[in-house]
Amino acid sequence: MTRPAARDAAPVHSPMQPAMQPPAPLPVLVVAGTHSGCGKTTATLALMAALTRRGLRVQPLKAGPDYIDPGLHAAVTGHPGWNLDGWMCGPEGVRRSFARAVRAGEPHNAPHSPPDIAIIEGVMGLYDGASADGGQGSTAEVAALLDAPVLLMADVRGMSRSAAALVGGYTRFDPALRFAGVVCNRVGGPGHRDLLRGALAAHCPETPLLGLLPRDESLALPSRHLGLAQAHEVEWASLATRLADWFEAGLSAAGQSLDGLLARCAAMAPAHSGGTAPGGANGTPEHLVTPPSPAATATHLEEGPARRVRIGIARDTAFSFLYPENLFLLEGAGAEPVFFSPLDDAELPRGLGGLLLPGGYPELHAARLAANAPMLASVHALAAQGRPVHGECGGFMYLMRAITDAHGTRHAMTGCLPAACRMDARLRALGYRETETLGASPFGPAGTVLRGHEFHYSHLEPAPEDAPPGPAAHSAQSVWSLRDRNGTPLGPEGLCAGSASGSYVHLHFGSNPAAARAFVAACAAPGDIPCP
Repeated sequence: MTRPAARDAAPVHSPMQPAMQPPAPLPVLVVAGTHSGCGKTTATLALMAALTRRGLRVQPLKAGPDYIDPGLHAAVTGHPGWNLDGWMCGPEGVRRSFARAVRAGEPHNAPHSPPDIAIIEGVMGLYDGASADGGQGSTAEVAALLDAPVLLMADVRGMSRSAAALVGGYTRFDPALRFAGVVCNRVGGPGHRDLLRGALAAHCPETPLLGLLPRDESLALPSRHLGLAQAHEVEWASLATRLADWFEAGLSAAGQSLDGLLARCAAMAPAHSGGTAPGGANGTPEHLVTPPSPAATATHLEEGPARRVRIGIARDTAFSFLYPENLFLLEGAGAEPVFFSPLDDAELPRGLGGLLLPGGYPELHAARLAANAPMLASVHALAAQGRPVHGECGGFMYLMRAITDAHGTRHAMTGCLPAACRMDARLRALGYRETETLGASPFGPAGTVLRGHEFHYSHLEPAPEDAPPGPAAHSAQSVWSLRDRNGTPLGPEGLCAGSASGSYVHLHFGSNPAAARAFVAACAAPGDIPCP
């Protein structure tokens, strides 16, 4: 498949020449699973690898709040993976996130050429989301909002005719969804393939069988307590080739080809996929601010401050969980992201107005973080100067006095916040979260609402009574009150002391872009910026 010439920039034509045809719709494919663990991440990576090997530019996206899968996507395609989440950002937010992803490129670089295809990996099972009686937060919601065709990934291990019942149930459950076809995963030998072909042809003739992927345990990705291993821990040079070979062989086993799949995606491309989709924000919580359109964001970028505000953002193997859209919105508000490594750099970059410390795996690198005393002191000094410093989950842990790892070893951290944490063997919290600030903060006035998610194995330990106070001798307070996905109050959460704050919640600024603008403004303001 060659790159679609219809999406290239159109030359200027004279009145005597016919006008160019409008750009062809961007092919979009949602890879959805029957359930978690059915192999959709491996299959998605394999499809991306096969397309990239053809020389196509693939824009990867991920349904749900996951950080690790987008990193894997980026390793295979060479392009950052964006998240689409209806619960955190609302329906119109999903459409705008998609439009930004296919138009913006890396948030801190120049715009790139348009993609040839967008591949969206689903989350959990196709219809699993934030509730049992609705689709909010599900892969199905994302597919419906974008009118994108679904490629159903079915784990058929131990099944023959039952696979048809499984596929038929999924494809007929929601008439609003369009299905490009089904790919069977973990298929056995020739006899199993014949049974699957016959069963699906007899009972699901309306759903094309596009692939029969054989069982291959050598393609399994390593995992740990928070999910799959991160992209930098995998040797992609050989794995990407083996994944692409495996996927194309699975297509061939079903009598299909990669060219045929691409043609199907092009024929089913959503009419609006080249731009922002029409429609309102039905279902968007009224107290959440709808993200601005890409055009509005571009205008804001042009009208931003003459001097962009340098904001330090931790980025290394210990801190890597940050949504590309958060960077996009921070830059749109006038930020100049300045990346640094708490593991390897001796001090913070110069001229910073504030810091953001994303989540990650500081517990796996706690000894190295603790050994880098100059960086610990540099972060503490910036917070003591009254500049906004905020940490999310792993970044929150780094701002504390100490982390006690899974082996019981205590490692000193920055001490910006008067707390310490300890790793547990079991999961301490998991789920969507809605936050509401308890007082004025760098994210806006009291009552500012943002959405995000929480996923961690550590817990806070009580601070010793004789512990020294936090920066600027301010006593610690909670940052905000929490509600779960159903609106049930969970009580106060997070800590702030002076201008330093932290929380186990990973925020998505797409849920309230005004918070990104407020944070940049706080970093640009002179003097101390106290938290609540």
